[in-house]
Amino acid sequence: MNPDLEKLQPYPFQKLARLLGEVGTNTAYPPISLHIGEPKHATPAFIRDALSAGLDGLAHYPTTIGSPALRNAIAGWLARRYGIPVPDAQSQVLPVNGSREALFAFAQAVVDRGRPDPVVVCPNPFYQIYEGAAYLAGATPHFLNADPADNYALNFAQLPPAIWQRAQLVYVCSPGNPTGRVMTQTEWKLLFEMSDRYGFIIAADECYSEIYFGENKPLGALQAARQLGRHDYQNLVVFSSLSKRSNVPGMRSGFVAGDAKILERFALYRTYHGCAMNPAIQAATIAAWNDEAHVAENRRLYAQKFDQAIQLLAPILPVTQPDAGFYLWARTPIADPLFAQHLYRDYNVSVLPGSFLAREAHGINPGANFIRMALVAGLDETLEAVRRIVQFVARIG
Repeated sequence: MNPDLEKLQPYPFQKLARLLGEVGTNTAYPPISLHIGEPKHATPAFIRDALSAGLDGLAHYPTTIGSPALRNAIAGWLARRYGIPVPDAQSQVLPVNGSREALFAFAQAVVDRGRPDPVVVCPNPFYQIYEGAAYLAGATPHFLNADPADNYALNFAQLPPAIWQRAQLVYVCSPGNPTGRVMTQTEWKLLFEMSDRYGFIIAADECYSEIYFGENKPLGALQAARQLGRHDYQNLVVFSSLSKRSNVPGMRSGFVAGDAKILERFALYRTYHGCAMNPAIQAATIAAWNDEAHVAENRRLYAQKFDQAIQLLAPILPVTQPDAGFYLWARTPIADPLFAQHLYRDYNVSVLPGSFLAREAHGINPGANFIRMALVAGLDETLEAVRRIVQFVARIG
C-alpha cells in the first residue's frame, strides 16, 4: 500500500462523530445539523428536467474534455460573471466531476516528485482535501494561518524564502472556508508576483463565489489576473462548482479554468484517470450555467437567514456577516470541542469545532475556540437551531 496513506488524518466529520458519540443527546429536541456544508435548498426544476432530457446520452462514452456546448457554456458564464473576455473554450476550460475531485487530482498532476522536498502551501483553517492531496502527491503541506486580527488575510511572510523556493503548488480559497473572506486585489498581486518569482502554480478554489450579499460580487482569480495584465493566466487555475450555486451537490459538476498549458497536461492526466462527466450531467450543467435567476433566488434565501440569525446571535456571540459563503465562523466562550459536544448533548444541534478544520502551525491552531455553523437548512429550522445556541450560551455564561 502507498505509505503516504498513513499521513492522512481523519476527516473533520469523523472526528465530530467520535466527539458526539461520547455523549448522549436531549431527544426532547429534534436534531438539527449545522456542521456540514451540504446545501438544503431545493434543486431548481429546470435542472432536473434537463438532466432527465439528457438521459439518452448514457448510450455513449463521454470525452474527458466534455462537449463543446458544455465548455462554451462555462466560458460564457465566466465572461459574464467576471467581466473578462470569453476564455478559449477548447484550451482554457475543462469540466470536472465537482471541485473536490479536481482539487485532489490537480496536485497529483502538477507536483514533481523528482524535485527535492516538494512543498504544497495551504491556508489554515482549510478544506482538508488540500492536505490529503499534498501528501498523496509526495509533497509536504505548509500552512498559512488566517489571523482574525487581520480580517483573516493570508500573511505570506509566515513562510521563509527557503520554503517558498520548494513550493510547487499553492491552494487558496476565496471566498474562504470557513471564514467567508474574499481575497483583495492587493493580495492577488502579491501572490502572482511570488508565483513569478518562485515558479509555483496557484489553485484557486472558488466554489462559494456565488453566495454573496447585496451587490458585492466576490473578486475572482481570473478577474484579478486580467486586471493586472495577466491575460494568459500564467500558473493560475480556478476551480468552481454548481453544488452551492445551484443546489445540486449530488450532481458532482464543476470546472477548472485558466492557464492553457497547465490544463493541457491536467486533461492528459484526467484521460488516464477516467474522469469524464456523465452526458446527462453535462446537459443539466449547461442549463444551470446559462441561468442566473435561480442563483439570485438562492442568494436571497441565504441573505434572509443570515440577517435573522446574526440578529439573534450577535448579543451573545461575536458574529458578523461574512463577505460570502454560507458559513458563520464564531468565537466560542469555552474550548470549541467542548462547546460542540455540550451543545449537542443539551440541545441536539451539531456544529463543527474550528480546531478540526485546522492544524497546529506557527505555534497555534488558528481554528481553536471557533465553531463553524453552516446555515444551509430552511429558514425555520436554521432559526430554531440559532435559538437553541443562544439558550446554550446564555446558560454557560
